Amino acid sequence: MAEWIELTAADGVVCPAYVARPEGPARGAVVVLQEIFGVNAHIRAVTDGYAAAGYLAVAPSTFARVRRGVELGYTEADMQAGFALKTEVETLPPPGVMADIQAAIDHAGRASGGKVGIVGYCWGGLLTWRSACLLSGLAAAVPYYGGGMTTPAEAERSPRCPVLAHFAEQDQWIPMDTVAAFRARQPGVEVHTYPAHHGFNCDQRASFHAPSAQLARERTLAFLARHVG
Repeated sequence: MAEWIELTAADGVVCPAYVARPEGPARGAVVVLQEIFGVNAHIRAVTDGYAAAGYLAVAPSTFARVRRGVELGYTEADMQAGFALKTEVETLPPPGVMADIQAAIDHAGRASGGKVGIVGYCWGGLLTWRSACLLSGLAAAVPYYGGGMTTPAEAERSPRCPVLAHFAEQDQWIPMDTVAAFRARQPGVEVHTYPAHHGFNCDQRASFHAPSAQLARERTLAFLARHVG
């Protein structure tokens, strides 16, 4: 079962979130952070997938502070629109979108009655890394090809929970030398790379790579099982 709800952040801002529930009792919860294309059909399907694996899954709209109801596809025009919205969110004064993610974590914990993990893709991968380092209530974090998270400033952060990071070896946005530097700086983070391009998990993108997506999902679910339940 899935529905849209509204979350209220600590500063009073209301953020829509897509919630998918498992058929039986939840084994825990997973917060799912969107790419730069909104909580679109792909992200809702990903969220449904975590619910099918037994987790209460919550996907907050991380664009809500600048624009509500964003649902983009994967054309060049969509990419430009999404990048502009992401840039706008990134320039908000602190804590900005992190307050909405904290609200999603808090709701996920209350609603599931269990531990909470967080998974994010592209920009959501970066936000997942920041969440692991800055927010409370997380038992595990899994960023997928988090754009920007291998920069020196981000790599200096210290995660508060176990982290599993997925990167693509042919990613034009995240060079492999920066992944190597991140791995060296963060020996406690479990890092995997795949023979694929940025966005390999999304079956609506030309860069979709089924073998890499499947392997990354298997590793992610095993990681969540260990740390979340």
